[in-house]
Amino acid sequence: MKKEQVVNRLDTESVGKSFVRYLVPSMVGMLLMAVNIVVDGIMVGHRLGPVALAGVGIAAPVYTIFVAMSLWIGIGAATRYSAMMGAKRPSEARVIFSHAIVSIFALTLIIGLIAFLFRTELAYLLGANADTFQYTAGYMNVMLLFGFIFTVENAFSILVRNDGGPNLSMIALVATAFVNIVLNYVFLFVLDYGVEGAAAATIIGAFVGLVILSTHFFKKKSNLRFVRFKFNRKLFFLILMIGFPSFLSEVGFSVFTISHNLTFERLAGTVGVSAFTILNYVHSVMLLLFLGMGAAIQPLISYYRGAENDEKIKKTVRLAIGTAFGAGIFFLLIGQFAATPIVSLFGDFPQEVMALAVSGIKLFFIAYLFMGTNFVMMTYYQSIGQIRMATWITAAREIIILLILLVILPPLFGVTGVWLAIPASEFIVLVTIFYYHKKWNS
Repeated sequence: MKKEQVVNRLDTESVGKSFVRYLVPSMVGMLLMAVNIVVDGIMVGHRLGPVALAGVGIAAPVYTIFVAMSLWIGIGAATRYSAMMGAKRPSEARVIFSHAIVSIFALTLIIGLIAFLFRTELAYLLGANADTFQYTAGYMNVMLLFGFIFTVENAFSILVRNDGGPNLSMIALVATAFVNIVLNYVFLFVLDYGVEGAAAATIIGAFVGLVILSTHFFKKKSNLRFVRFKFNRKLFFLILMIGFPSFLSEVGFSVFTISHNLTFERLAGTVGVSAFTILNYVHSVMLLLFLGMGAAIQPLISYYRGAENDEKIKKTVRLAIGTAFGAGIFFLLIGQFAATPIVSLFGDFPQEVMALAVSGIKLFFIAYLFMGTNFVMMTYYQSIGQIRMATWITAAREIIILLILLVILPPLFGVTGVWLAIPASEFIVLVTIFYYHKKWNS
């Protein structure tokens, strides 16, 4: 396939400048999405109380699975897209973009409709009980029917970022967050729509983001175009293979949420689930910030890989690891010194819920020392085509090693053991990465 002469800033710009150019809008956008998630929790907690908050927390894996689908196809396609752009093959990149958007729309629409048919069984499977069922079901039903809107928006955002539009992706995220927060207030406090209103605000916010992202088509330097294509099974499976670690990362978050909900339900009842839901909202913020770092380096590493520039790849990874470790230390300190004010944000909870959530944050935040580096290395391996190692990192962090630790630690340390399962899992995974990287480069 012949190359086309396409001039790209990444060919001439320094690694440090490119890293900052992608990192800042990515982090700002993710931070605002994180604030958005926390405000959701604060509004639901204040307006509807701790049981409703727990119900929404139980329904969260439905949202997470849809996000996982969008990341699976979005990151898989974007990685291949940037590699083609780096190799100066923009017409092939457009076919990849068209495949990705059509696929994510069709798949999430079909999955949502099928899951909606079994919505009652699904709510109880996720951990709902007599107290929380109505809230879990109310939130989940809206997400199942209209979730395809935010999956398309999320995949589109990733591809716009990879087409040299990190600032537009950020603006769309800002608008999505702003609309969601305003509508949450209106639907919950003014119109009294309950948890269904909170879910509807999320969907409408994503639609606004999608409209803003569509303006990228009209930019002079945009390569994104919908082109006519025949379904290419080989390309589709390549996209799925490359994006699988990103999908697994989000599935892992669902496994993390469900396994912790069930463990806390068993050890501490609704009090434990409420305390964990507060922690999970805060954790979503930190997770999105680390995801922001991965989102910043993925277009760079993929492009440099396509351009066969290994030196720029190494510099990008070094910068990203330094940034992630610094952020981890900062988050740990926040957890140790500001746990009580953080928990108080979510409402006036019974003292036992407050105490459990505060102690949980102090223990759980140890994980952030290791989590950022794990995210960076997963993105690195994924972007250079070492899918097996990228898959191991994601599968081990929140599924394999985590579930083993949730069996071992609670009988030994009780609730403290549950809080420590993720920090221990992240540390063990980091050790395996260090060992693999040392062996691979020796």
